[in-house]
Amino acid sequence: MMTKKLLLFSLLPVLLLTVVAVSRLRQASASAADFDVIIAGGRIVDGTGNPWFESDLAIKDGRIAEIGKLDPKRAAKVIDARGLVIAPGFIDVHTHIEGGIERLPQAENFLRMGVTSVVTGNCGSSAQSLGEWFSRLEQQGISINVASLVGHNTVRSSGMNGNFDRPPTSEELQKMRELVSQAMRDGAVGFSTGLEYVPGTYAKTDEIVALAKASAEFGGLYATHMRNEDATVEQAIKESLEVGALANCPVEISHFKISSKSRWGASAITIKMVEDARSRGQQVTVDQYLYPASSTGIGILFPSWVFDGGNEKAKERLNDPPTRERVRREMIEKAKIGGFSDFAFAYVANHSADQSINGKNIAEITQLKKQKTDAAAQAEQAIEILLNGGAQMVLRKMSDEDVDRIFKQPFTMVASDAGVTDIASASIPHPRGFGNNARVLGVYVREKKLVGLEDAIRKMTSLPAGVFKLWDRGLLRPGMAADLVLFDEKSVGDRASFEQPKQYPTGIRFVLVNGQAVIENDKHTGAKPGRILRLRTAKN
Repeated sequence: MMTKKLLLFSLLPVLLLTVVAVSRLRQASASAADFDVIIAGGRIVDGTGNPWFESDLAIKDGRIAEIGKLDPKRAAKVIDARGLVIAPGFIDVHTHIEGGIERLPQAENFLRMGVTSVVTGNCGSSAQSLGEWFSRLEQQGISINVASLVGHNTVRSSGMNGNFDRPPTSEELQKMRELVSQAMRDGAVGFSTGLEYVPGTYAKTDEIVALAKASAEFGGLYATHMRNEDATVEQAIKESLEVGALANCPVEISHFKISSKSRWGASAITIKMVEDARSRGQQVTVDQYLYPASSTGIGILFPSWVFDGGNEKAKERLNDPPTRERVRREMIEKAKIGGFSDFAFAYVANHSADQSINGKNIAEITQLKKQKTDAAAQAEQAIEILLNGGAQMVLRKMSDEDVDRIFKQPFTMVASDAGVTDIASASIPHPRGFGNNARVLGVYVREKKLVGLEDAIRKMTSLPAGVFKLWDRGLLRPGMAADLVLFDEKSVGDRASFEQPKQYPTGIRFVLVNGQAVIENDKHTGAKPGRILRLRTAKN
């Protein structure tokens, strides 16, 4: 008996230590956070278009974990969202970030607008090898999610042996199909065209159909910068719809607009064309930036034949006096068809060779440089700018009435048509790259009341997510990616103007990408949680 008592006594310290260790383990387990973040007390607008409701939202491992009344003690971090709207991160379906995202991976001008995902590769221009480009972005790290289309102009330049003003040979067309297919295997979300630009402008409809089919085989859509957005816009829409029908794929019409003073009001016609196509069962959507002005290179003022064969051939033509005179005449005629007697509608956003002219229109520059005001002198001034390195332009050719009418349509998405922009550079870009989404909420929802808050957010979230098959984005639901924007409905708005475009919006307090805060109390955190959003189908 004594031996048993001594044994028990000797084991007592071990038992006590075991009990203490188990107790501490249980305490540590109980105190471990269930969630990485809880966003508490906000008004949730979930992306469906349904009315807002007040709730908390929890995030774990980059995903939405729970929505409901939550104990803040269960999270490692709590964001107080009282007085704020909690919405899915905005998806910008029409951007041109190639060349900019590599230099500025923080993509601050997009994130400050609440944009958490972008679709690039638009207007027929994409990275040469999407697989390699995606890998480079993943290796360097990015603050925003990126999806890309494969561009027709990029493919045509690679697949054809010069002299683009002709149909491709069967061998060239097959090579282009293979390039599109490879891009789709790399994760492209569809195929884009830029039919106002060389070399795509020379492509016939059957070529576009053949390449759109190559994309459609992987589930991709057809996104198009049409051949014309002014005088013959109806014919351009008809061709776009035909491509979608023959290729058996959805159609997305880029920066839907009426870019001609002589056709202002024609949006009533073009909208009905989309409505009629949808009533026939064809999937057609459009995107739009919320400004009555566009932006592109100065080459858009010229007849397209000038650029056949590349920049060197263009310079050769423009340095030939008779050809130069012909170009001036055709430039003036092109402006007149659009309803403009001169080039005062065309503003220089960035001319590297002479940044003193940034922000001025061609008429003002001509008066300054040549002391002349006639259209011929203005056309000559534009030629000189082109020959001296070209320029990015802002073209004030649209009406507010058409912009408003297009925005109200249920199939219209919001897009900036912008790139990643350095706020410290000397350029004077289109303000859409700094204010577009905030402008939707401030001007078109709060001031103009064209649509309600919930529908505006649907246009920027679940609608683009569905169109581009980004199935884990665009809605606030448990299991979805935690891309979120928190903003003050009463103060959110754009500050960017045509005169001073590089101004961040007001009222957007927090932006989270894959569960990590990238904008916190109006400042970029430096985090780079962005991902490549690849289209996933049975074929890739």
